[in-house]
Amino acid sequence: MNSAYWLTNARLESGYEVQDGVITGTKTEIRHLFIEDGKIARIVDSNTIITDEWPQQDAKGLLLLPSFIEKHCHLDKTLLGDRWRSVTPVSSIFERLDIEKATLPSLGTLTQERAEQLLQIYLESGVTHVRTHVDIYPEAGLDNLEAVQQALRAFEGKLSYEIVAFPQHGLLRSKSAELVRQALRSGAGLVGGVDPATVDGDIEASLQQMVELAVEANAGIDLHLHDAGHLGTFTMKRLAQLTIEAGLQGKVAISHAFGLGDITASQAEQMGELLADAGVAIITSVPIDRKFPPVGLLHQHGVEVAVGCDNIFDVWSPFGNGDILERVSRLAEVSKWVDERSLAQTLQYITGGTTPLNHDGEQVWPQIGDVASIVFVQASCSAEAVARRSQRVATMFQGQIVSGSL
Repeated sequence: MNSAYWLTNARLESGYEVQDGVITGTKTEIRHLFIEDGKIARIVDSNTIITDEWPQQDAKGLLLLPSFIEKHCHLDKTLLGDRWRSVTPVSSIFERLDIEKATLPSLGTLTQERAEQLLQIYLESGVTHVRTHVDIYPEAGLDNLEAVQQALRAFEGKLSYEIVAFPQHGLLRSKSAELVRQALRSGAGLVGGVDPATVDGDIEASLQQMVELAVEANAGIDLHLHDAGHLGTFTMKRLAQLTIEAGLQGKVAISHAFGLGDITASQAEQMGELLADAGVAIITSVPIDRKFPPVGLLHQHGVEVAVGCDNIFDVWSPFGNGDILERVSRLAEVSKWVDERSLAQTLQYITGGTTPLNHDGEQVWPQIGDVASIVFVQASCSAEAVARRSQRVATMFQGQIVSGSL
């Protein structure tokens, strides 16, 4: 596709339909977009006669949505492309870690091959940015990082990415600090960690080590925190304090953060204010087998919240299909967000906060100058796309179709 061309007959949301003060639907208009150097350079009415000689690509009335972000995945863990395996029951996370450590090196397929299969699924579902955690521990060294980097290089020009150096077996427990340091020097951009209390056995030492590594490498932090109730919230409070002290606001995330789902609403509000002040984000996979952070409440208090798929057919879970739109639809369903505006605004949790319409129904995407990373959806509006998990016909990254066709 040329570096400059017209994208014609694109369906864009333009406002909400309101009757007697109640939002009843979403208005859309057909527009032509001029794409140049990977960005949206012009937006004109569909009745505009195009007289120049730039190529034209017909969107055929498909709905345009901002492309999706997969904020939490494990490209090195998936078993996609290998034989079927159900999950072996265990009595502790440590048993699960031992099973994984024995299983992954014994597979008949390569880590890179399996990661590429998952990346292709992401593209087809509308994802153009992934944050992947990569296991770092003494027995594996940097092998997983190198395999995942090879897979990501195969998708160069099709999506962007972040890599978390993840000491799955415990930063302290597996004595992996030096390996994480090496990973950060070799292309990882965030320090990972897992359950400073129950896995590492020392909340303070574990968090201090993570922050030290992040500051040293000018990196971010993404902590897996499964610890429930007040043990979990205590850990979050301490990480928030350390984040502020180290000047890492806006660079720290807590994945899962189950403890936020175990406390009262008033306590969650206090935690929301604390996390927002520290610039600490929350990432949830919207589990159906336990409570999870109150996404709407946290968002109302200024916390950045994102949704990720997490496990996709691996040693931890036989489920998951890599469809991030389906996952955020689950969030809306569990949260009972069933009205037009609530459904439409749910999209923000898989787009980095971007929605075609803001809360007041004003069009805020796309704008001239925006990067042309777009999902073409067989739907009438965002609300339908979220509720019905509508078909994605094509995915565009920086002006180029990278999956499907128009």
